[in-house]
Amino acid sequence: MANIKTIGVLTSGGDAPGMNAAIRAVVRTALANGLNVKGIRRGYSGLLEEDIIDMDARSVSDIIQRGGTILYTARSKEFMTSEGQDKGAEICRKHNIDGLVVIGGDGSFRGAGKLAERGINTVGVPGTIDLDIACTDYTIGFDTAVNTAMEAIDKVRDTSTSHERCSIIEVMGRNAGYIALWCGIANGAEDVLITERYDHDEQRIIDNIIEKRKIGKKHHIIVNAEGIGDSYGMAKRIEEATGMEARATIIGHIQRGGSPTCTDRVYASAMGAIAVDLLCQGASNRVVGYRDGKYVDYDIQEALSMTKDVDQYLYDMCRKLSR
Repeated sequence: MANIKTIGVLTSGGDAPGMNAAIRAVVRTALANGLNVKGIRRGYSGLLEEDIIDMDARSVSDIIQRGGTILYTARSKEFMTSEGQDKGAEICRKHNIDGLVVIGGDGSFRGAGKLAERGINTVGVPGTIDLDIACTDYTIGFDTAVNTAMEAIDKVRDTSTSHERCSIIEVMGRNAGYIALWCGIANGAEDVLITERYDHDEQRIIDNIIEKRKIGKKHHIIVNAEGIGDSYGMAKRIEEATGMEARATIIGHIQRGGSPTCTDRVYASAMGAIAVDLLCQGASNRVVGYRDGKYVDYDIQEALSMTKDVDQYLYDMCRKLSR
């Protein structure tokens, strides 16, 4: 075991269901290894304000089933500066934090990398509902978020069918289309618009609606990715062009909340435990990932340099099945 005595843990950026499971795993794995644990509230912002608490096994009791993050989360403009990063590293040393687990997305990992450059052992754990971190096939919160969105779209389809209307349903994901694509397949949507493939050919969608009405289709579901947006404007234009009543629904932040699925609880727990194991082995500047059915880890800068795209086969399949 490396000379690690105290591990800190923080959550940063957007919250995601399963973050609490990861926090719990970090705390209890560290304690099992005879280490002290410090919880840092409100991410890097809380680090700079020294909002740091001692944590024990009881600190993480009864949290694995809860959405959100008990350590809270925030974004910090100050920490984006070199001065803020210097201050963050000094505060870690002041509180005897030898190793730090950062649970968040790409921006959080950049911050972790800056701390590693300043001598703080850091390991990142991917926590984002967007599934947009290139080094991993899984990110904490995606499974819960996509199931929440799927259930909401099922409900919208019920009323869309009753009123024989077109429904444009906008899901989250920032500039990534993973939630939209998965829901498009799972909900049997007639059209799926994802940021990575959308050509802004609205006439094609209008023609598709008209053709489907000719063969007896009474309603039309369009799943629209957040990165495309303009769902209300799209609904208005589609109604004017087709004569079919159209409504837009933006599902919004309910996708971030709720009790995490079994998948999110188990994978998040494994990633949190692995992060502690890496720190105990003397590793730093690493990101935990899950690729090809295995847990892996990468250098933070290597991970940040990777690129990711939606699965082309899934996208093509989705279009075929929507006919």
